[in-house]
Amino acid sequence: MSTSSRKAVLITGCSSGIGLHAAMRLQQAGFLVIATARQPADVARLQALGLNALPLDLADSASIHAAVDAALELTGGRLYGLFNNGAYGQPGALEDLPTEALRAQFESNFFGWHTLIRRVLPLMLAANEGRIIQNSSVLGLVAMPLRGAYNASKFAIEGYTDTLRLELRGTGVQVALLEPGPIDSRFRANALAAFEQQIDINHSRHAARYQQTLARLGRATPGNRFTLSPEACVAPLLHALTARRARPRYPITTPSKWLYYLRGWLPTRWLDALCSRSV
Repeated sequence: MSTSSRKAVLITGCSSGIGLHAAMRLQQAGFLVIATARQPADVARLQALGLNALPLDLADSASIHAAVDAALELTGGRLYGLFNNGAYGQPGALEDLPTEALRAQFESNFFGWHTLIRRVLPLMLAANEGRIIQNSSVLGLVAMPLRGAYNASKFAIEGYTDTLRLELRGTGVQVALLEPGPIDSRFRANALAAFEQQIDINHSRHAARYQQTLARLGRATPGNRFTLSPEACVAPLLHALTARRARPRYPITTPSKWLYYLRGWLPTRWLDALCSRSV
């Protein structure tokens, strides 16, 4: 299939996990993939894998605009799909989080996505076709303790994406949310680094619970028996990109599917009791 006839999809956060699997599998499926990552070494590794790869730092507006400009050069000014996937989790009780840590969480997990959407949406509207896929989380469906910054960013993405879907009714651009639960990736390692950078364990009333958080994030293998491979996100992503009508939401993993329904009919106090058990 020639480059000019392939639908171009830009993916953020492709250094590992869901983003990397998505980039490789979409390319195999015939899409013209533009994979992006923040670190130059990761961009070089993606290029070595045969992907079109560009640097893109979601916390840096100039980097976002430069990446879109470079992507459009590769695609001849066309872009069919955007998979907003790049994000990280900032653990810690809200009372222990410096405001700057919360700002940093939203820069990468929310504001960067908005900047990117504003750049690519006019192209999709002009072409009267396009797909914007947002990688949310089970923590965009329910809140869990010691994850407040990430919870807030994903709740914000859920509301943002629902609004965008309403505003794009009647156009050729469709919007969908992926809502994965536990996925085997570098997410825990990245969250551990963010935790150690921002949280002063010794001066927190949550010190004992933080030891459990450190143990969970430091495990070499996932401790949750429901954890799936990043491959679990590929089929929903492909459906959202190729179906005549993408679904508004795609819960992925058993916890996401359970909580998607439980939040609708469990009393709030019961749901609080269930979610508060997580550390």
